[in-house]
Formats: sequence, C-alpha cells, structure tokens
Amino acid sequence: MARGRGRTSTTRRILLWLSALVVLWLGGFLQFISGLPADPVDDGRNTDAIVVLTGGTFRISEGLDLLETGRANRMLISGVDRGTGLADLRQRSSAKAETFACCVALGHEARDTKGNAVETAIWMRDAGFRSLRLVTANYHMPRGLLYFRNRMPDFEIVAHPVFLDAVRLRSWWRHSGTARLLADEFNKYLLALVTVRLAGAETAEG
Repeated sequence: MARGRGRTSTTRRILLWLSALVVLWLGGFLQFISGLPADPVDDGRNTDAIVVLTGGTFRISEGLDLLETGRANRMLISGVDRGTGLADLRQRSSAKAETFACCVALGHEARDTKGNAVETAIWMRDAGFRSLRLVTANYHMPRGLLYFRNRMPDFEIVAHPVFLDAVRLRSWWRHSGTARLLADEFNKYLLALVTVRLAGAETAEG
C-alpha cells in the first residue's frame, strides 16, 4: 500500500515538473513572438557590408536592392550551395551584371546559422570591415543576431529583417503552418542560447 502511494506521489511530482516546463516554454514562446519585428524598419544607416543568409530568394533580392541603392559597397551571401555560382544567381535576379561582378561574394562553407556567423566573421576581418547589415527572415533574426554578436562582439551589426507573406505573424495562432514554423524556430533559438552561453563559460574557464 505504501509502495503504491509512493509511486503515485512520484508520478504527481513528475507531472508537476512537466506542467511547469510547459508553462515556462509557453511563456518564453509568447515573449519570443512579441519581440519579432512585425514591420520593415530602415534606420537609414550605411554599413561597410551587407550579409545575406540563404533561405529564400527574397532575402537575396532585398540584399541586392540595398547594395544597388548604396547602403554598402560589398555583399556576402553566406551558406550558398557549393554548386551555385555568381552566374547562377545573376540569372535569377534583376540586378545589374556589374553589381555581381564588383560587389558580391559567395560563402560556400556555412551549413547552419552558427556556420554563417563563422564564415562572415572571417570574410569581414579579411576585408577590413567593421560594420554589417544582416539580412534574413524576421522570425530567424533573433537566432542570427545571437550567433553573429557572439562571434563578432566588436562589430556593428544592423538588423534588416525581411518579411514573407506566407508567415502570418500578426495572427500566427490562426495558421498552423506559421505556428509550427515559429515554435520550431523558438526551439532552435533556445538551443542556440544554451550553446552560446556554454561556449562562453568554457572560454572563461579556459
């Protein structure tokens, strides 16, 4: 009898812990969504470079528009497939051929957001640049900034989110696809946060 009560008590404690974790996750998720940029914001600042993270042609188009309007002199597209070259991107773009020839560089090494930050840091330092405008999707921006600022703490990083019609941020709870996308991105952000903080702790201990 006592053993049965003990098992029941343990089960209750586990359920309480799980409930607490769900509540904490949900609270963090709602805070994450409330902090996402919902409208385009352009502060008018110029930077040394523009960095576009692959994940959609709209991001690249936005970066090229910024480049051609003089917001920076060089642009890096990070995380490009190894088999894709400037000529391939030029064919899919309305940007001038001279823009690609003089001012666009491709990074083929990155395979994830952390890799984007590493690849960009090397490119920035080799070029002698000190500021960049980061172009990526609005829901991806928190994770991008987390990795980029961790890798380049002394650089000026200006966020330039892009917006997709398919991601209905203002009414995300009504659209299952958007809700799943945001939940998945929040989980990735949490993992990135843990990774960055552990790396910082390891560096401090070393």
